[in-house]
Amino acid sequence: MLGGIGGKLYRGEVSVDFVGRQKLWYSISGAILVISVVAVAVFGLNFSVDFKGGSLYQFPAGKATISQVRQTVSGAGGGADAIVQKTTNVTNGESSWQVQTHELTVKQQDAVQNAIGRAFGIPQNKINVTSVGASWGSQISHKAAEALIAFLIVIVIYLSIAFEWKMAAAALIALAHDIVITIGVYALAHFQVSPASVIGLLTILGYSLYDTVVVFDKVRENTAGLLASSRSTYSQAANQALNQTLVRSINTSVIALLPVAAILVVSTTVLAPGELRDLSLVLFVGMLSGTYSSICIATPVLADLKEREPQYKALAKRVALRASGGRAAKRAAAKAGAAPAGGRAGRAAVPGPGDAVLAETDEGDAGPEVAGPAADEAAEQAGTAAPGAEPVAAGAGQPSRGGTRPTGPRQQPRRTSAAKRRPSGKKRRR
Repeated sequence: MLGGIGGKLYRGEVSVDFVGRQKLWYSISGAILVISVVAVAVFGLNFSVDFKGGSLYQFPAGKATISQVRQTVSGAGGGADAIVQKTTNVTNGESSWQVQTHELTVKQQDAVQNAIGRAFGIPQNKINVTSVGASWGSQISHKAAEALIAFLIVIVIYLSIAFEWKMAAAALIALAHDIVITIGVYALAHFQVSPASVIGLLTILGYSLYDTVVVFDKVRENTAGLLASSRSTYSQAANQALNQTLVRSINTSVIALLPVAAILVVSTTVLAPGELRDLSLVLFVGMLSGTYSSICIATPVLADLKEREPQYKALAKRVALRASGGRAAKRAAAKAGAAPAGGRAGRAAVPGPGDAVLAETDEGDAGPEVAGPAADEAAEQAGTAAPGAEPVAAGAGQPSRGGTRPTGPRQQPRRTSAAKRRPSGKKRRR
């Protein structure tokens, strides 16, 4: 079914006006971006220990409750802001507690570890302690930001060389759109931002760019030599490219999203919180947003940028002029078909002065031209002689219409009965 729809979209038999509805897409994206920014400002991001530094304790759950664990850790100097989570091992079904605290000194770490062991009867070798310094977390954050900036710079340079800088600008806007939405979803879901999240973010940026580059390549193909004709505007050609690659983009996205969605569901409902859940969330949100942005954001932004150029403004005027000429021709044909049956056989309705068809060449030169055989009738009613017309005497079996008639097969003068009996040029014998 999708194959048949894809064929119709490619041939132009069916078309979805994505570029013409850019205001709708901009409004939807603007609302989502506002929600994402507000979520980050209100809830903030839940950075993992790798970014902000701190200590992480893991030990068997036993019969302890979450309130007992939090009270024990805070009483030993772990702080009241400790994050306590219960995890389950899928392999053996055993549960364990995971406690994340702010950065502690070695003495404080030992005090918390001893308090957990005494309160819940757990041996010291069963308590796993991981500590990350604040300086290490800061370095990780800076490296992640540097990698993201370097990635964006390389992409802009490549697209500017392979295509043009306006395509690079449109792709960069779509990427920023995807980044903000993904970060907003992380803030709303309160998932931890870990190094795996950064890896997934770079991955989905590459995926989004891949889809955008495919569409831009088809746009470049459809707009090659566009200025030399008046068939369509840049926006219309870009929209045609979107329709021709639409089914391909949908198929690619669905095939990629299905396994990622399965990983996200399993890691959220079955597995313990960890890097797999962080990676699957950023991949799912990023792929979904990237598919949307490559269709509804990148190409409409590109069309808006290109339509501002003087040559494409002039092209749009020529296309509009040609379209108005086509409508005038249809009106003239409709009037000709609706003419009354009275009068001379085959006589067509006369188009008015505004119904002239604009005959336009591919170079954009247009000139008025009266459509069809109604030109002769228009000349008769206007009372002006058409080229090659000759006077017609009134009362010669045909009513006068301004004293002229159009050029055509001339009627021979009526011959007398005597002239009919003898050949032309010969005298009568006596």
